Amino acid sequence: MEHPTWHNVHPDFRLNNIPSNFEGLPKIGQTLIKEGKPFEKSIGDFLLDWSSDESTMKVHTSGSTGKPKTIVLKKKQMVNSALATGTYFKLEPKHKALLCLPCAGIAGKMMLVRAMVLGLHLDCVEPSSTPLSNTNKTYDFVAMVPLQAQNSLKDLVRVNKLIIGGAPVDSSLQSKLTLTVEAYETYGMTETITHIAIKRITDDSVNSFETLPHVFVSQDNRGCLVIDAPKISDRKVVTNDFVELVSNTKFKWLGRYDSIINSGGIKLVPETIEEKLSSVIQSRFFVTGIPDETLGQKLVLLVEGVSTDGRELHQTIKELKTLSKYEVPKEVYFVKAFSETATKKINRKKTIQLIA
Repeated sequence: MEHPTWHNVHPDFRLNNIPSNFEGLPKIGQTLIKEGKPFEKSIGDFLLDWSSDESTMKVHTSGSTGKPKTIVLKKKQMVNSALATGTYFKLEPKHKALLCLPCAGIAGKMMLVRAMVLGLHLDCVEPSSTPLSNTNKTYDFVAMVPLQAQNSLKDLVRVNKLIIGGAPVDSSLQSKLTLTVEAYETYGMTETITHIAIKRITDDSVNSFETLPHVFVSQDNRGCLVIDAPKISDRKVVTNDFVELVSNTKFKWLGRYDSIINSGGIKLVPETIEEKLSSVIQSRFFVTGIPDETLGQKLVLLVEGVSTDGRELHQTIKELKTLSKYEVPKEVYFVKAFSETATKKINRKKTIQLIA
């Protein structure tokens, strides 16, 4: 009997310089679980799950935009996603890749799948805010979250192609990346097996996301993105993301439908405001609405770090010509350290509780 697709590990696949075929994955997985560092145990767990006879896999969403949940993905569809990424980025066998994201999330898992399917030589390092600091190697393909990219600017000369996901890439980071690396912002979620659309950061002429092969998009009656990707999902994925549709393969992301703030009858989109604020705030930050007796919700700004006085920052923000008077936060809060999800995204809900 012919093996299902996920059993076909490419002969050039290497994990930390160790070659392995499909039959060898359980041994590597068990070794990582028994002898590996804490971050390597989740890699071992994944390899055991992947090498099982089950055609599906349970994956947990990050919980960055809502309550974490468990969803079931088909391994064949995960392979299709890896092939689409390989085609888009022209990845070849023996290309060197780096896994620096937690394997607990779909982004980390899919770096392993891409390596196995495409025959990449994959190095795994402990997820941190400075993932390139403990390696001197040059890599053809790396995936990071924005914070990692921001803290790795001086080292990105050793990266050929960089994809950044998990959160929007603000204008400040974009301007710095144009000088260092061929970088792309990705759009996707666990339900779509990581990214289904790409936007090249280092090309000023590109301001919309372009879908991967065999992925088509439309809008629902709210103006939110609907994804039709038959090779990676059995049904259309209806999102809560406001978009401007350019074509059935291109769109501009505007913000989250479920994050809209209604302040005194004025609807505010946090992501749009955050993009404007990124020009004057260097630390991690976000805006949100908190209960207010007069307005219903009032717009506030949370900044990661320590400060004794936010009045100077607030004054700078008020002078931003790109902001309307309604988009100026009513208050500024400094939080020593933002709460994070297991996949290193900002957990907005828990961070907001720190100022309550």
